[in-house]
Amino acid sequence: MSAAVVGGDCEPARSMFAADNASRALGIEIVDLHPGVATTTVTVGETMVNGHGITHGGYVFLLADTTFALACNSRGDAAVAARADIRFLRATRLGDVLTATAVERERFGRNGLYDVTVRRGGEVIAEFRGDSRTIPSGG
Repeated sequence: MSAAVVGGDCEPARSMFAADNASRALGIEIVDLHPGVATTTVTVGETMVNGHGITHGGYVFLLADTTFALACNSRGDAAVAARADIRFLRATRLGDVLTATAVERERFGRNGLYDVTVRRGGEVIAEFRGDSRTIPSGG
């Protein structure tokens, strides 16, 4: 994992990602990580393509969800998803490089609201919104 980290306590996010076997096994990499913001990337592999020859939506969701998790855990508090949804705008295919960027929109009490944009190059292929909730240390 390579991450550019500027300020803040992003250690909980880095530790969470280091233990995230699903995301790492897919080849997701951290590109950038700042408090409230995260960017990741993945290349669509053979096992990620569905019967229509396009990237399975579950993998696009997983990329967005992983990026959301990094952003909402980047401020030092452990957080999990309370809700998430995605809008698929364009299909992608084997070999495409997908980049997801999560941005914190609001934090209030134990809750947070995050938007994640997934792109192929400069083209938006999906929009994801997630609500987070902080949890006590240790789960």
